[in-house]
Amino acid sequence: MKPYLREKIPTSFEDIPETTSYEAGFLVTKNAGWRNVRPVIDPAKCVGCLNCYLYCPDGVISRKDGKVQIDYDFCKGCGICKKICKLKAIELEAEK
Repeated sequence: MKPYLREKIPTSFEDIPETTSYEAGFLVTKNAGWRNVRPVIDPAKCVGCLNCYLYCPDGVISRKDGKVQIDYDFCKGCGICKKICKLKAIELEAEK
């Protein structure tokens, strides 16, 4: 990782950046197609507790308009979300 070069030294709180001062060191690309299974959320069982969001190592689970959704472009299909869901609202299905 390399630090961003700042043009001026911060002297007040307004000058301090809101984000990290380091660039991401990894190339972010979509799933390469090697996933065998993918998680599917049953909206009838899901209460939106977001435990799956907290434990997802890829950070692909989010909530929009009160519904939990998965970004399948970056999901690796590890199944941690299924294991952590106490309500059994997430099932793994074979990738098509």
